[in-house]
Amino acid sequence: MQFRKRLPSLTALVTLEAVLRRKSFTLAASELGVTQAAVSRQIAALEEELGQPLFLRKHRAIEPTAACVSLGATLAKSFADIAESVEAIQSRGQDVVTIGATVAFSSFWLLPRLAEFRRANPGILVRVISQDSPIALDDGEIDVAIRYGMPPFSDGTVIASRGDVICPVCSPDYLKRRGDGPLGDADEFIETDVVDRSWYSWSQWFSLTGAHVEFKPSLRFNHYTETIAAARAGQGIALGWRMLIGTFLEDGTLVQAGGGELAAEGRYNVIAPVKAKRSNARNLAAAWLTASLHG
Repeated sequence: MQFRKRLPSLTALVTLEAVLRRKSFTLAASELGVTQAAVSRQIAALEEELGQPLFLRKHRAIEPTAACVSLGATLAKSFADIAESVEAIQSRGQDVVTIGATVAFSSFWLLPRLAEFRRANPGILVRVISQDSPIALDDGEIDVAIRYGMPPFSDGTVIASRGDVICPVCSPDYLKRRGDGPLGDADEFIETDVVDRSWYSWSQWFSLTGAHVEFKPSLRFNHYTETIAAARAGQGIALGWRMLIGTFLEDGTLVQAGGGELAAEGRYNVIAPVKAKRSNARNLAAAWLTASLHG
């Protein structure tokens, strides 16, 4: 299709979009780096080609016609799509993706799997930001994140999500010493003391499972990674989030203790910032995280 013959001057269309967005010939001229007279000439030429006025000229003001508003909306969307496509092409040259997650999720789930993504995408540079405080998505630093909670989220779009199951875990040696009976007062409980109570405490566990155990934690840590390290070292029983500690259950360094499981209230969500720019690297990372989450 020879669409070029059907289109007015691209310069005139760009000028029209700027005038409508800035609501002023003067401000549009300043943005485009031309004189106000040049803007007026472009609009006049466009009106002549279209065969109808685009603006009603009033004293110190301009008012776009209905046809002008309709054309302007199409131009704004088209130019935005072109800009995003150009940015996507440019980002392929950079091929950098930044993934955000909690320290525990990064250490236990993401890092053991990251080699798979890098093998499949050797040209992409991966940057991981791990922190237990809430990760901001509106500053443009994070391309895709894994956030625990219940959607929707005001600052991000959920691409995929998955729940988890919590159960008491310990090392094989500790299980051998204590036996395979139900949890009791004689057990050594390892607690995770954090401000974010999406991490279940032993009090919550016993309350939600209906167990009546008089317990006092023998060890307390402010990071879940340390809690699990202590459990693997045979120092007691911890609450294990199955999806996070799956590799340790598979290699046998952790085993379930005392029976009982509890479905976690929240979900792990693969989430992209609301204002995320198109990026080949981000799209590939998001697709891989989604597949791995459900794998």
